[in-house]
Amino acid sequence: MIKAVWRQIRSSAKIDPAQHSPITSPDRLHSFAYALSGCLYMLRRQKNTRIQLLATAAVIAAGLWLGIDAVDWAMLVLAMGFVWAAEFINAAVEAAVNLQVTDIHPMAKVAKDVAAAAVLLTAVVALLVGALILGPPLAAKLFASAASN
Repeated sequence: MIKAVWRQIRSSAKIDPAQHSPITSPDRLHSFAYALSGCLYMLRRQKNTRIQLLATAAVIAAGLWLGIDAVDWAMLVLAMGFVWAAEFINAAVEAAVNLQVTDIHPMAKVAKDVAAAAVLLTAVVALLVGALILGPPLAAKLFASAASN
């Protein structure tokens, strides 16, 4: 039993992607180029990514204006990074499912819906993190401004 489980654990590690993939990275530079190509694709072809870019810029601008500390920046960057990563993974799942499916199989729909739900979940969490970090200093700055007028 333990040998069978151990064989299962190691099974993926034994697969050589060069034998099964039409494109494999010959070196780190090519891997980096493929990643940049994916980023450019996302910015050009995925409208939600452009919305996220605007939201990211707004959060960065607000953080700079409010003068938040390094720990708050770290939390904001992590939250934004998770949303970006989820969006990229969602697009990859959708592309892979669309490539393999001509009719919408119920499980293909599940794959796409669950990937989209992951983006929604990370976006809601990032919104909460942003509100918790940026809300108090923003309110203080706005109320101080209103009180001085």
